[in-house]
Formats: sequence, C-alpha cells, structure tokens
Amino acid sequence: MTQLLMVGLGGFVGAVSRFLLVGLVQSASGERFPFGTLAVNVLGCAVIGAVTVLAETRSGLSDGVRLFLVVGLLGGFTTFSAFGNETLALLRAGDGGSAAANVLANVVLAIGAVWVGRVLVQTVVSG
Repeated sequence: MTQLLMVGLGGFVGAVSRFLLVGLVQSASGERFPFGTLAVNVLGCAVIGAVTVLAETRSGLSDGVRLFLVVGLLGGFTTFSAFGNETLALLRAGDGGSAAANVLANVVLAIGAVWVGRVLVQTVVSG
C-alpha cells in the first residue's frame, strides 16, 4: 500500500508539473512547434539520468524514494524519460541493435497508434 501511495503522490506532482511547465514554455515561445513538450521530455530525461546514477552509486536512496521519483514523479511528468533510460541501458549493455529497435518501435508504433485511435473514433463518431 505504501508503494502505491508513493507512486500516486509522485504521479500527481509530476503530472501537475508537466501541465504547468508545458504551458509556461509554450506561451513563452509563441510558436506552433511543441517546445513545451520537448522541454518536458528533455528535462525528464536529464533528471532520470541523474536519479539512476544516484540509485546505482548511493545506498541511501530507498525503494520508496526511487518509486516516488522514477515511477511516480517522472512517470507523471513524462514517460519519455523511461524510454530514454531504457534505450540508454541497452546501449550501455552493448546491445545497440535492441536500442535501435526500441527507438524505431516506440516512434513508429506510438505514432501509428495515435493514427489508429483517431481513425477508430472518427469512424464511430461519423458512422
């Protein structure tokens, strides 16, 4: 139960932070390009990199803190950070083929899934 609370609380903080930062960056840029989402993804990746190094090199980072930060906060802030971290882990393990496949699969399948979801709903709504 404590694990669920740590993830949930972190997710709340991460999602609210994402909402605020995307809005701030996007209104400041005044551009059509999604700079807010880009900023969140890059920041989330930098933070997960820092947290994973601390988790690997410091024993003081408890499981609860890691759940709060990595799964909750960063998961609510951007799942792109998990994707970046997992891809880098594959590269660090010397598995460049799997890393490339992960990038390709995530980008192609995720964009394809957005398209499929749109088509399905448009078909039902207009049907």
